[in-house]
Amino acid sequence: MSRRYDSRTTIFSPEGRLYQVEYAMEAIGHAGTCLGILANDGVLLAAERRNIHKLLDEVFFSEKIYKLNEDMACSVAGITSDANVLTNELRLIAQRYLLQYQEPIPCEQLVTALCDIKQAYTQFGGKRPFGVSLLYIGWDKHYGF
Repeated sequence: MSRRYDSRTTIFSPEGRLYQVEYAMEAIGHAGTCLGILANDGVLLAAERRNIHKLLDEVFFSEKIYKLNEDMACSVAGITSDANVLTNELRLIAQRYLLQYQEPIPCEQLVTALCDIKQAYTQFGGKRPFGVSLLYIGWDKHYGF
């Protein structure tokens, strides 16, 4: 019965559930832990890399922490290919802002842009929700760390 309702993100099941969103949340739940710590003079970002498949070589593990620009980074949990798509998009947004305004993008503005992208993939047909969660660290001249 659920098969009729889990192929699209815009169709609710009779119970009021969006199965594609639940699948994305499940992928995030199986990922390793990400931790961010705010100190007086900086921030720390740590991520756990889980070896889910015993036959995978250590060399093929993907990174869980991405540098977005000189002042921002993020840690990811979930589907690695989704993380790569989103972090590449974030880097493009940050570079476009730098090119246009000659100053780094404020952290809040970059996070808002990402939220808009993720919402669009959940709300409109023909796309699936991203199965990745991101934890940001950054510094900007408005808010500091």
